[in-house]
Amino acid sequence: MTNGHLLWVDDEAELLKAHIIFLENKGYEVTTVSNGTDAIDLCQQSSFDLVLLDEQMPGLSGLETLQRIKQISPSTPVVMVTKSEEENIMEQAIGQKIADYLIKPVNPNQILLVLKKNIHRREIETEVTQSQYQQQFQQIAMQIMDCRTWQDWVEVYKQLVHWELQLSSTDSQMTDMLAMQKEEANLGFTKYIKKNYLDWIKKLSPSPLMSPEVFKTKVFPLLNNGEKVFLIVLDNFRYDQWRMLSQEIGDQFDIEEDLYCSILPTATQYARNAIFSGLMPNKIAEMFPDLWVDEDEEEGKNLNEGPLIQTQLERYRRHNTFSYHKINTSSEADRFIQQLKSLERNDLNVVVFNFIDMLSHARTESRMVRELANSESAYRSITLSWFRHSVIADFFRQLSQTDYKIIVTTDHGSIRCTKPVKIVGDRNTNTNLRYKLGKNLSYDSKDLFVIKNPNEALLPQPNLSTSYVFATGDSFFAYPNNYNYYVSYYKDTFQHGGISMEEMIIPLITMTGKKR
Repeated sequence: MTNGHLLWVDDEAELLKAHIIFLENKGYEVTTVSNGTDAIDLCQQSSFDLVLLDEQMPGLSGLETLQRIKQISPSTPVVMVTKSEEENIMEQAIGQKIADYLIKPVNPNQILLVLKKNIHRREIETEVTQSQYQQQFQQIAMQIMDCRTWQDWVEVYKQLVHWELQLSSTDSQMTDMLAMQKEEANLGFTKYIKKNYLDWIKKLSPSPLMSPEVFKTKVFPLLNNGEKVFLIVLDNFRYDQWRMLSQEIGDQFDIEEDLYCSILPTATQYARNAIFSGLMPNKIAEMFPDLWVDEDEEEGKNLNEGPLIQTQLERYRRHNTFSYHKINTSSEADRFIQQLKSLERNDLNVVVFNFIDMLSHARTESRMVRELANSESAYRSITLSWFRHSVIADFFRQLSQTDYKIIVTTDHGSIRCTKPVKIVGDRNTNTNLRYKLGKNLSYDSKDLFVIKNPNEALLPQPNLSTSYVFATGDSFFAYPNNYNYYVSYYKDTFQHGGISMEEMIIPLITMTGKKR
């Protein structure tokens, strides 16, 4: 078995013998031709793992040959070999998507490096990444055991997401090992939240930055400095999705990354309304009953976000001008971008993009979407593809050329749910699969977080006997009647509302455009 079949195109092929012997000793099969026409004929008859192509040849030039080879075999990497260092030749070659560029005289190790980079990159990356993760595994396990503070858990989660992204971009078989370590971390994180959450809410111990404090901590200080602020809320947006998005826009912005804590329940009605109002949910219901919609009401739960922002500005006696937009479709996004110029007169512009939340719900309800996003990696990939091909990519490009301070955040994340937990409630119990509130709920509390007195958690209490029950880790609630159907329908879907690192440790990003 060879390491690869190479085609070397050079009108001075007889001078390459030493190089060819070197490559053959390294396990490569090398075919040589002296002109572009023969190279094209060979590419039509056989497939090659890589083509080394001389730029200056009689007859067809290297650039002409490159163009023809790319038409025949677009995925075959072509490495241009040339004596010339003229900038326009390099630009033309790069424009035609050469894999690499070598300047004569070429030494054998340079060629070997090019081959490793273009033929063996994936297996080398897999091997090195696996080895590095194995070395880090024990250290991360110790970190999980030693977590005592919010920041400790943030660092653990960052590490796990880093390795998740690294391993998923290779052919590694270690993703199951990482998934087990992530599950272990979520068990520890759940215990941490159960122990500390109510103390944070009651101000009995120092708390992390939480949903109601986003404006006060991040938005208002920028406005106080005379900055114009664009707040972009991507609904249901996880840290791993942010890491992929940041690679796309990193060359357009200077980025300051932070992570904050979503309140419970990690659901739009509670967490996003808390961001926009600067209040915990029971205070919204108490102070602005017209702007709060109870769980059992048919009305949409997030229709009052603009007015809630207004209440927060008024409560802090601020006179900033602001706009609020919610984008659900590409046509709405188009119309929004056309207004960008007119929005510059505002101190603050807030826009909510609902696509990722819609994707997670579509994945639950549509067999086709579930197949397309059949893993964590595929779910991230679809999110990234949406970003690249949607109006939002152009929106970010335009913002990068302005003086805005841009804050990108979310209300909560989501977790892929695999473990059903039985719960019984009356017909007024809410439908969310990660948290339930109602009277006389029946459940085994072992792996759940139960709040019997909603006032302690600053949550609305529709009835005197209402309690809140939260799923933890990757579990989801299922009713005993029609249990098997329910479980098969919802297993492996992305849900939110409960307690996990993915739902609660969420991005809060501040960016400034580079104006290139």
